[in-house]
Amino acid sequence: MGKSATKALRNAGEVPCVVYGGDEPIHFSADELAFKNLVYTPDVHTVVIALEDGTKINAILQDIQFHPVSDRILHIDFYQIFDDKEVMLEIPVRVVGNSRGVRNGGVLRIVTRKLRIKAIPENLPDFIEVDITEMKIGNKKYVTSVASDDYKILHPDNTVICQVRTSRTAIVDEVDEEEEEGLEGEEGAEEGAEGTEAGAEAPAAEAPAEE
Repeated sequence: MGKSATKALRNAGEVPCVVYGGDEPIHFSADELAFKNLVYTPDVHTVVIALEDGTKINAILQDIQFHPVSDRILHIDFYQIFDDKEVMLEIPVRVVGNSRGVRNGGVLRIVTRKLRIKAIPENLPDFIEVDITEMKIGNKKYVTSVASDDYKILHPDNTVICQVRTSRTAIVDEVDEEEEEGLEGEEGAEEGAEGTEAGAEAPAAEAPAEE
């Protein structure tokens, strides 16, 4: 602990770290290469910190500081997690599917790339999947579309995850036109059938009586 100690650790290729969330903060250090698969990835991982005295701590990466010039890791903060205690975490969004609107020339815009959620560690997802297959031009996906019993989303219901915007090359959705024509045809057939039934049920006019 202290500036001189942390400087000596960095010069030796070690990264000073601290774990919060327990009874008291725990300071430790580890080789910089040990963090390669944890830091340089868009995914979120829970980690097990194995200390030299045999203690093992389940934690998540909470904050990381990089050198402004060399981009080396200067310091990492972890947060200890417990099986029965909810934790807040930002989870990356993963878009899947081939949007109808994009096929017709629209542009997919991802507005929110990470969602902040609250859950017990067992229910923390690696990512939150958003299916855009049925999205048309002008459609939006809100956080309510990815709600789950496993976690609570800490965003307002009107938070937009992604949307399909129109563009100069956009065309009319032909599938929609076909659907509309089909519906109009069905409505016309129903009206014709109703008219036929009404005609069949109407009483015939009586012939005028002969004088």
